[in-house]
Amino acid sequence: MIDLSRKVTVPSLSDFKRAGVPIAMLTAYDASFARQIDAAGVDCMLVGDSLGNVIQGQGSTLPVTVNDMLYHTTAVARGIDRALLLADLPFMSYYNRSTAMESAAVLMRAGAAMVKLEGGAPMIETVRALVEQGIPVCGHLGLTPQHVHRLGGYRVQGREQAMAEALIDDAKALERAGAGMLVAECIPNAVASKLSETLSIPVIGIGAGSDVDGQVLVSYDLLGISSGPWPKFVRNFLSDAADVPAALTAYVDAVRQRKFPAQHESYQ
Repeated sequence: MIDLSRKVTVPSLSDFKRAGVPIAMLTAYDASFARQIDAAGVDCMLVGDSLGNVIQGQGSTLPVTVNDMLYHTTAVARGIDRALLLADLPFMSYYNRSTAMESAAVLMRAGAAMVKLEGGAPMIETVRALVEQGIPVCGHLGLTPQHVHRLGGYRVQGREQAMAEALIDDAKALERAGAGMLVAECIPNAVASKLSETLSIPVIGIGAGSDVDGQVLVSYDLLGISSGPWPKFVRNFLSDAADVPAALTAYVDAVRQRKFPAQHESYQ
């Protein structure tokens, strides 16, 4: 039985999965939004490098720096009471073990309880090294925005059998290295479902269907205030809500009841 009023910790993430309670996650970039998101009952708050897009107006996440992440992580941490705070390691801030350690230490000192990094096999030793130093790590597979140029754009990943199998292999390796959670972005519903079934750690989807252990969205997308066009997995919860707090609560309720994402918001 999950007590949804208690502070969410890294170990309790696995409790959510074992209890079959979907994890609700949203991005946050400042203290005021963090307070609203926390009050809505969101379990995890992610200071995403998506701030490059929605805060800075950049065309990608690549220009975001560790100092940018430090500023926003510090601000968000001041607005949180219950939710677990994650922070993205930005582009080229974890290209080797020492750099990863330095970058992660900055964000952990700012209030993050976990850091997130993108990539599979090449990141295994980095994940292991971070975890050995007491730094919880969340992996990120599928569409990895920091690799947008190599991927040729923001495209669904894992549709081909070989790519799906490689993605699952990477996920298993990340778990063995000590990752405590995984974000799966823009992958077919069936592949995401297999990931959740295979891993003992929670799998959080964004454009990965409803058969996973939780969902994450960019908060500005959820409220319809980021610049479009929006991908098919984005739902504007504010359009049918009285105000921002009601929209945030509606998102949490939809995640808990597995009513978001719907089939038409998923990739087959």
